[in-house]
Amino acid sequence: MNGHRDHPVWGCIADDLTGATDIAAALVAAGFRTTLTVGVPERPLPQEPDADAVVVALKSRTAPRREAVADSLAVLHHLSALGCERFWFKYCSTFDSTPQGNIGPVTEALLEALAEQCTVLCPAYPDNGRTVYQGHLFVADTLLSESPMRHHPLTPMTDPDLRRVLAAQSTQPVGLLPHAVLRAPEGAARDHLDKLTAQGIRMIIADTTGNEDLAVIERATRHLRLITGGSGLARVLPPPRAADAQAPADRIETAPGPAAILAGSVSAATLGQTAHARRYLPHRKLPMADLRADPVSTVAKALAWARDHLDPSVPVLLHSAEERMEVEQAQQSLGATEAAALVERALADCARGLLDAGVRRLIIAGGETSGAVVSALGLRNLRIGPAAAPGVPWTSATYAGHTVNLALKSGNFGAPDFFTTAQEALR
Repeated sequence: MNGHRDHPVWGCIADDLTGATDIAAALVAAGFRTTLTVGVPERPLPQEPDADAVVVALKSRTAPRREAVADSLAVLHHLSALGCERFWFKYCSTFDSTPQGNIGPVTEALLEALAEQCTVLCPAYPDNGRTVYQGHLFVADTLLSESPMRHHPLTPMTDPDLRRVLAAQSTQPVGLLPHAVLRAPEGAARDHLDKLTAQGIRMIIADTTGNEDLAVIERATRHLRLITGGSGLARVLPPPRAADAQAPADRIETAPGPAAILAGSVSAATLGQTAHARRYLPHRKLPMADLRADPVSTVAKALAWARDHLDPSVPVLLHSAEERMEVEQAQQSLGATEAAALVERALADCARGLLDAGVRRLIIAGGETSGAVVSALGLRNLRIGPAAAPGVPWTSATYAGHTVNLALKSGNFGAPDFFTTAQEALR
């Protein structure tokens, strides 16, 4: 794939915004200059003369099945018009979905649209502790069903058997590319895929216990036009050009100025990051009770406090909760969807107010929160830059005539000190 091209190699459809930045970061790490567009394009996607990959971020993970399928097919049409050679349906490395979908239905629809016989489903991301063995997904050394993902407010994952999860969503039989085959002599994995395809099995879960397995899977799937899964597999893709060709893939414009952190996720990882950051950074909580009683006043007071504490050397932190119990109590009275929307709207309003006050760097924690913020800011195109953590790149965009940098973090990603160290990647 080296050499000059006038179209991208990869077109990627992501089911949420942080998933989109995750796959974009993996592509950049593999040497692909990458652009990201938010939402179903309203007009043909622009030709980016130096782009090797184009990622489109949807909000389809928890959307009604029919809507998720329609939006994904619309994006596939736009990416095909760009001349993309291969396609990637990106979902979370913890297979976030419901018994009704949407991983299975979207995968089936993309297979039909591309007239492809089969695809692999490879959610694993070993660098972030997501592995698959005998079709069962692990988070670090814990089965998915025993991990904090079992408490996810929108997509609680209570079954670690991905074959069973996928079968419940799909009309097609589900196969497995097992670990033993991946460790067999070269060529065994491709032969196994061909055998399953000949049997009419179109969706194949790939075991993955380490990055060495990802390399085998990548070589065995080069004939497939459609890949699905997490972003781990993208990190072992062969580079699209010679290593010394032109500018580095992760070069973006950086914006000097104050920074702010908006934490809407209540995942275990984000709550730990918030607890760590409160020891070092100016911080203010937007309590659920206050947001329910008077969201406008709560946001206004938070912004007034933040403006008084802006400092180019130290970010301010606005967060929604210190313990999961606070959100669970709100869910019991409001419902999970409305409780989440309450936080998302508040933090999106905070983001707009902060940028208007001169903040130029935002760190957003939570996939739904990130989507709400980007939507509120009216951002449609992001350039992908260096990684603040595995799966969390810095991006650049234009807001009100100014360059701004955003790091959009999945709730489960990042080390405990992420909020206090994320800006180091931009220096």
